Amino acid sequence: MVVMTRWLDPDEQRTWRAFLTASRALMDTLDRELQHDAGMPHAYYEILVRLSEASGHQLRMSELAELTGSSRSRLSHAVARLEAAGWVRREECPTDRRGQIALLTDAGFATLSAAAPGHVEGVRRHLFDALSPAQVDQLRRISETLAEHLTRS
Repeated sequence: MVVMTRWLDPDEQRTWRAFLTASRALMDTLDRELQHDAGMPHAYYEILVRLSEASGHQLRMSELAELTGSSRSRLSHAVARLEAAGWVRREECPTDRRGQIALLTDAGFATLSAAAPGHVEGVRRHLFDALSPAQVDQLRRISETLAEHLTRS
């Protein structure tokens, strides 16, 4: 069976390239700012945020990997770095000896609390301030549609 490639038309190509460029530039900028201001990459910030929002400031490592979009090995490496900084602690899961739980420490919560205002200001400055309220609404709806489509399987 021959499969015909559905090539992008010029408008779709421009849209795709603009999306890639904007997404990368935004994430690179936010990452650079977090590195400079808080001494951590965005990936570590995301781990701290997810733990801070979880009940008891703790999550199973497998759930944390899923929430952050990380592989288990990448998350394990990141959590090891966060442990070395004193921001996260790992414990054995009491209900499953194969599992581990990541817990946000008081020092990790303090670090996150100190980093959050600058990061939120960066998100506002680099994303929301550049868009009209209608564009923000469109971006949310488009992002929700894509997230639902891509996580359905």
